[in-house]
Amino acid sequence: MALPPGTTDEAFLREVDEEYRRDQAMHILRNYGRWILGAVVLALVAFGGWLYWQHYSEQKAGTQGEQYDAAMRLVEEGKAAEANPALDKIAATSGEGYAATARLAQGSLLLQKNDIKGAAAKFAEVANNAKFPQPYRDLALIRQTAAEFDSVKPQVVIDRLKGLTNPNSPWLGTAGELVAAAYLKAGNKAEAGRLYGQIAQGGEKVPESIRQRAVQLAGVLGVDAIDQSKDTKAK
Repeated sequence: MALPPGTTDEAFLREVDEEYRRDQAMHILRNYGRWILGAVVLALVAFGGWLYWQHYSEQKAGTQGEQYDAAMRLVEEGKAAEANPALDKIAATSGEGYAATARLAQGSLLLQKNDIKGAAAKFAEVANNAKFPQPYRDLALIRQTAAEFDSVKPQVVIDRLKGLTNPNSPWLGTAGELVAAAYLKAGNKAEAGRLYGQIAQGGEKVPESIRQRAVQLAGVLGVDAIDQSKDTKAK
């Protein structure tokens, strides 16, 4: 194969290597993008449950808690249509914590029905309401962005969530994966690799499954990331 004029063997091999890495990254994004988003959603659902139970324990909200529990039991029994009126009432009349939680639950139910637009709107109600506690708003913003990921420009995802990807953020893993995927979608491999590396070194604040995935993706993008979870546990 003839090299372009003025091209050294080393430069040519470097170009081939970069092209190979770009192809690998796009292959991962095409084939695993939805799986990554699914993992993010599962992590957020689990965290949403933790938020709810923390609020329940601290406030001992009595009637509101019983109403929410009853609505969730209906959902578990496959009676989401019956649960919605109860969630509407909680969202309209409860304190900020339960009102936010009810709207998040409604958004999740809409996602189950594949109503992406309706779910995103419900999450946005929480994310944009300054009266709600910040953890609920952050959770809602991530869930809204995950739902809309395929329908908005990569820069929208980056602008929305970049503030939640700093090393000290409890949302580094979940928000970070979405932002890194958006960088990849936009063709910015350097920023995607840097962020995957940051996630991989997030320690205990990032779930182990996300750290391991970040190590692999960072490596594909040419970043030598180390999952510090084992070092952390060993100390």
